[in-house]
Amino acid sequence: MIVTFCGHRDYIGNFADEQLLLELFEKTINGAGVQFYIGGYGNFDKFALRCAHLYKNIHSNATIVFVTPYLDKWLNDRKSIIEYNYDTTIYPPIENAPQNLAVLKRNEWMISQSDYVFAYVKAHYGGAYKALLYAHKQNKPYTNLYKGNYQLY
Repeated sequence: MIVTFCGHRDYIGNFADEQLLLELFEKTINGAGVQFYIGGYGNFDKFALRCAHLYKNIHSNATIVFVTPYLDKWLNDRKSIIEYNYDTTIYPPIENAPQNLAVLKRNEWMISQSDYVFAYVKAHYGGAYKALLYAHKQNKPYTNLYKGNYQLY
């Protein structure tokens, strides 16, 4: 099973959201082997990484994957941090994407590969919104952790 995440970079995590996501992991993954695909750029990604590590501490059949949109100096400069926090790194087949669309194309690829998407989307703009809308259009099952009154469209 592959699980991916999309959420706002300005997300501020809390203990209740952490507990909810861990409960949802148990329900959704149901003991199966899992790969967590994480983009690693904003606060929601940091939150997802933390929750994936907490899940992995209990379930040894979990793998945490950093999915990078770039093969460049940025990635190389953070190599030791990435190797410490993630089990492996994937560069999806987006090498022909223009640099300004690389993150969008990476997100679409992650969602296309995924069996389930967890999100925190509260606005109708930005990369997290585009990713969740893409998941919806691809008929991927997803949960939006945002608790406000939110309609995807």
